[in-house]
Amino acid sequence: MGTPLDTRDAQAEEVIDRLLEEYPDSTISLRYSSRLELLIAVILSAQCTDERVNTETEHLFEKYDGPEDYAAVDEEELAEDLNSITYYNSKADYVKSSCTAIVEDHDGEVPDTMDELTELKGVGRKTANVVLQHGHDVVEGVVVDTHVQRISRRLGLTEEERPEAIEPELMEIVPEEHWQQYTHLLIDHGRATCTARNPDCADCVLADICPSEKGDGEVDLASGEAW
Repeated sequence: MGTPLDTRDAQAEEVIDRLLEEYPDSTISLRYSSRLELLIAVILSAQCTDERVNTETEHLFEKYDGPEDYAAVDEEELAEDLNSITYYNSKADYVKSSCTAIVEDHDGEVPDTMDELTELKGVGRKTANVVLQHGHDVVEGVVVDTHVQRISRRLGLTEEERPEAIEPELMEIVPEEHWQQYTHLLIDHGRATCTARNPDCADCVLADICPSEKGDGEVDLASGEAW
């Protein structure tokens, strides 16, 4: 197993430095051209790959122009438009309901505060953080998706299990200027190397400081289970 640095603050900064070198162009992979398209793409991305979402939204964003279009469409038709997305019936409801609220309560504009965004149906803190960061240039926290959740635990940066509990811990140890980029770096690393089921520890730039490194480590700290 690797040996983490003496403090979580130092561990976090070293992780960021190494991953910035490994993934210098790391950024959001969802495709969108407006705040509304970003919001919808993030809603659709829950438990679904960004690649699949990008494929689906290519035609979706051509068909629907603004929140009024989504609010007016029959929910069954919208669900059919999303039928290759996981949980498409629920997500059709979220999109239609959120767009209805945007039209009726926000003058057709995507809200720019955490409280207003999380009042929209299907929008939790993770989704709201993404929309704030990439739609409004407002960074209030760290987006904790499955990659961030898994890798942060593997690296010993948190022992919390739920994203809601992991985020405040990361905000304490990740320098604020890196809150946004931290997420993208861990997502890229999670896709390329530190995968959920079979991480490539032998080719990992963090192996020597990772307490979950499976060369001679016994436990995956992400799951608490033996390798």
